[in-house]
Amino acid sequence: MTQTKILVDSNSYFRLAQNIHPLLSEPFGEEQYTLYPHKDLTFEFKRKARLRNKFHWFTEPKFVENRKRFLRIGKKEQAEIEDNFEHIWAYIKDNRLNPLEVDTRILAAALALDVPVVTDDRDMREVAALFEIHCIGTLELMKMMLDAKHIKMAKVRQVAAQWQYDNDWPYGGWQKEYNKLFGEKPPKE
Repeated sequence: MTQTKILVDSNSYFRLAQNIHPLLSEPFGEEQYTLYPHKDLTFEFKRKARLRNKFHWFTEPKFVENRKRFLRIGKKEQAEIEDNFEHIWAYIKDNRLNPLEVDTRILAAALALDVPVVTDDRDMREVAALFEIHCIGTLELMKMMLDAKHIKMAKVRQVAAQWQYDNDWPYGGWQKEYNKLFGEKPPKE
């Protein structure tokens, strides 16, 4: 069966990968959902001291190995990604919106490849909606994984507890969506 490819942005990767391993390149569910990182993930990590300090596990060999596979992109698709990037980036600049260049590259790739992107970044989601790019939140992704029996509820709780411990929540009010999706309040750290 053909994979249903999904791009994972950096914020969702950092919120999930430490506790759900291997996170990437492992098909799950009837749809064979398969998560892939964007090629700029490592560059973004190396560039930002805050990420290096907070997510020290990122450089451990098992995580490095899991990030080696990217979506295959042909020359035609690469050209389309670049065109999309220029168009989306110009729109962002003209309208003084907040997504970063790396976020825009992820959106451009998702649009060209017609794949969803996992992100909790509000600004990214707003721009994605304008360009009809399908977004999935981190909680939605965990629900998909749970429903496909790719993870157990204990793992969902572990991830949510880690967010509490790290003071790194997907967005304000995430607890309400957690309760709605999983039928319980999120755990305390």
